[in-house]
Amino acid sequence: MATPLGARGTAHHPTTRPQVLTGARVVLPTGTVPDGRVTIDGTKIAAEAPHGNVVDVSGHWLVPGFVDLHNHGGGGASFSGTAEDVQRAIRTHRLHGTTTLVASTVTDDMDILVRQAGLLSELAEQGDLAGIHFEGPFISPCRKGAHSEALLRDPDPAEVRKLIDAARGRASMVTLATELPGGLDSVRLLAEHGVIAAVGHTDATYEQTVQAIEAGATVATHLFNAMPPLGHRSPGPIAALLEDERVTVELINDGTHLHPAALELAFRHAGPGRVAFITDAMDAAGIGDGRYLLGPLEVEVSEGVARLVEGGSIAGSTLTQDRAFQRAVTIDRLPVEDVVAALSANPARLLGIDDTVGSLEPGKDADLVLLDENFELKGVMRKGEWVVDPQLA
Repeated sequence: MATPLGARGTAHHPTTRPQVLTGARVVLPTGTVPDGRVTIDGTKIAAEAPHGNVVDVSGHWLVPGFVDLHNHGGGGASFSGTAEDVQRAIRTHRLHGTTTLVASTVTDDMDILVRQAGLLSELAEQGDLAGIHFEGPFISPCRKGAHSEALLRDPDPAEVRKLIDAARGRASMVTLATELPGGLDSVRLLAEHGVIAAVGHTDATYEQTVQAIEAGATVATHLFNAMPPLGHRSPGPIAALLEDERVTVELINDGTHLHPAALELAFRHAGPGRVAFITDAMDAAGIGDGRYLLGPLEVEVSEGVARLVEGGSIAGSTLTQDRAFQRAVTIDRLPVEDVVAALSANPARLLGIDDTVGSLEPGKDADLVLLDENFELKGVMRKGEWVVDPQLA
């Protein structure tokens, strides 16, 4: 007999018998199955289980767990903090469907970044994080956003290498202003070491950005934000990043960082295979308004929008990926399948972990999100364990 859906609950360990989720609209790489079945055996998705515990999830959407490439924290904690802070931020985003997460740092003293890289790499080795993203200090003072200008520096390849080494093989991405001295050499260094070079917080021209892509840059850090606007005579980095099929563009779909028309322009020009929705979340994600720190800088969050106390620059976001999903479908009117690609499959492929996460296929980790007909989150499973259990009151 099928078990009916209940209310939101807390995590518990998977049963010894396989679980079979039935009746949902299941979004697969090949399309949406209206009355689908997903079988979970232990920590993995299985092909079939004739004697599993059946859970009826009719009337819901079943999608892969979200993969966030760019996230600074949440739950009142930062990835620049202690191990306890990092775990709290991870837990916060898991409750909102992000089952795979790359921890992003912010500009700081190099010694502090090296030390933090060591801490984050330990958590990555444990499987709690998918890697580390260094956003700064190798960025342009002209487009610094919520980064301390006093701590910025040119991307000297030797210093970039110092961060890579400190991450002990867990560095996933480095955001660079590639037009700065040492920028192109640093891009080449990153590419040689299998680390994503991302163009961001940049004042580069169109031509300079093309050079960076040719050198090996493959990501646009939060496209449109912290870079020159698109111009009809000087198109700047946006045009170069959008037109090259080798580049994945990050988009922050919170209604603040991007006008819906800009999001649609990027999504339709790059195509659904080259967009990665990110949160760029800071400490306030999952908490609410108030005063917080982003690295060494003080941030005021009001009505869900984070801005620096000094200068008023947007300082990350309070976004969670379930809200990005809901907004993309209900407000931006994007196809559910394209949104799933932007939140799961594309970032997983970019990170080189699409053999284990990013889609609901047999053999992959049992990471999934259950959404109701209004795209409100109702369940989250990570590696076969309910983080948000739809059956518990």
